[in-house]
Order: sequence, then C-alpha cells, then structure tokens
Amino acid sequence: QVQLVESGGGSVQSGGSLRLSCAASGFTLDVYHVGWFRQAPGKEREGIVCIDNSDGGPYYIDSVKGRFTMSRDNAKNTVYLQMNSLRPEDAAVYYCAVDSWPCIDDDIRASDYGTWGQGTQVTVST
Repeated sequence: QVQLVESGGGSVQSGGSLRLSCAASGFTLDVYHVGWFRQAPGKEREGIVCIDNSDGGPYYIDSVKGRFTMSRDNAKNTVYLQMNSLRPEDAAVYYCAVDSWPCIDDDIRASDYGTWGQGTQVTVST
C-alpha cells in the first residue's frame, strides 16, 4: 500500500522550532519529487518547498526561506522539514506529497502532486 505519513507537528510559541517527518511506505521515496505544503483554515493549500529526485533544490517560497530546511534520508525513506523561528502565520496543517512532476523552482502547486499524507497540525502561539 502506497502511503505517506507525516508526524512531528505540535504546539509551540512564536520563535520556537519543530521538525516534521514524512515517512513513505509501499514505494521508494527518492525516485519522486517531494513537496511540503500547508493549509491554514479558510485558505488554499500552499506549496512551501520541494526537492526533486536528483536532489535539485530544495526550492523554498520567500516566506519560509532562511527559517525552514527540507532534507531527505533515503535510507529511512523519509523527508524532513526543520522549521525554526516559527511565527503565528506559520500555523496550519502541514502535508507532504509526491509526484513525478518536476520540482524546478518555488512555484509549487498542489495540483501537480498526486499522493498525499494525512497532514500534521502545527500551532504557533504568540
């Protein structure tokens, strides 16, 4: 069964850090392009970073650049999102997703990704 499972979400104060994990099962993650997305209540799902299967990138959107770091551990079939200096506006449900659509820049569209995890909630308080 093809599956992505996110974990690591939680509640932190502004300025805090979290590390999200996205573990794949049923397929090999490193042959795909992987993106992290987030969706806040009442807002559209937003692509925030992606990495391609040849380790091109990661490509970050401006609002997270310098604060978030995406990485891969192919041996664990897992990708990570290290989030530092969290702000209240970062609060959302965070999702990882994979597809064969190339990750070539920070224009990361949810419609380009076909396999999704269930999401993990991140809450940031002031």
